[in-house]
Amino acid sequence: MRPSYFLTIVTLTVLALVSVLIGAAPFDLRDIASDPEALRLLLVSRLPRTFAALLTGAAMAVAGVIMQLLVRNRFVEPGTTGTTEAAMLGLLLVTLAAPAMPIVGKMLVAALTALLGMGGFLVLIKRLPPEQPLLVPLVGLIYSGIIGAGTTFVAYQADLMQYLGVWMSGEFSGILAGRYELLWLAGAMAVVAYVAADQFTIVGLGRSTSVGLGLNYGQVMALGLVTVSMVTALVVVTVGMVPFVGLVVPNIVARIMGDNLRASLPVVAGMGAGMVLASDILGRVVRYPYEIPAGTIFGAVGAAIFLWLLLGKPANGARNA
Repeated sequence: MRPSYFLTIVTLTVLALVSVLIGAAPFDLRDIASDPEALRLLLVSRLPRTFAALLTGAAMAVAGVIMQLLVRNRFVEPGTTGTTEAAMLGLLLVTLAAPAMPIVGKMLVAALTALLGMGGFLVLIKRLPPEQPLLVPLVGLIYSGIIGAGTTFVAYQADLMQYLGVWMSGEFSGILAGRYELLWLAGAMAVVAYVAADQFTIVGLGRSTSVGLGLNYGQVMALGLVTVSMVTALVVVTVGMVPFVGLVVPNIVARIMGDNLRASLPVVAGMGAGMVLASDILGRVVRYPYEIPAGTIFGAVGAAIFLWLLLGKPANGARNA
């Protein structure tokens, strides 16, 4: 086993144990064999919340690295390309038009609008000069802001601002057994991305190179777009938006392990899972017994890391691990 994989597994195990033990209600693992209430708390609340944070972080980090390969730019993620905002817009529209629709149906509508939003972003950046890579995230932020403003206007007119606040918060306090299981689909999409890791790596070399190497460029692009849109919709519907995960995690891993996606993707998923879970734990501890949403914690930390990545020099010796 690679040392990076072993370290990732150990770190996630420790964080998961800490997550299970922390909460407003008193809990001790030694009581689960003798106290039915302790076992019920573990199965209904603590484990689902821990799994939800792990799945959200892993899936969003994988979606981010796929998005960066498709766009061929290190400074993009679903939250900076209009994908997340488009998913929220779709979720808002389906809430207005069919409030009784099952959660799976709402997720599919959100995934469709996320796919459309991402497609619009790809059309926009085709007109940008390739020698100016920082224009891509700048245009993405403006594009996201426009979609977000439209979503806010619709929510305000329909008196649904409280729903929009929930979808933007990225918090896990309401996660219980039966209310997070859709996130396992996001985890499954991350597994699909790992299976197609080599194809995504080749797509990151550009269309002409990909076609020259015999890759079905359009098919792999479609797979990547569907994966990113599905993951984004699943996360927004279940826990809300967690910013910067798909941006900072792939960049950190790339500086350490290089661009071999097959080798680095498990570490990307593990680091994303660990950072989101750590943010959730920190949010529970800072104002105990009250909570700060994990999305707020990670937004502050992620912004600082992003500035460091943007302004710092690339690490020497980055290699394919």
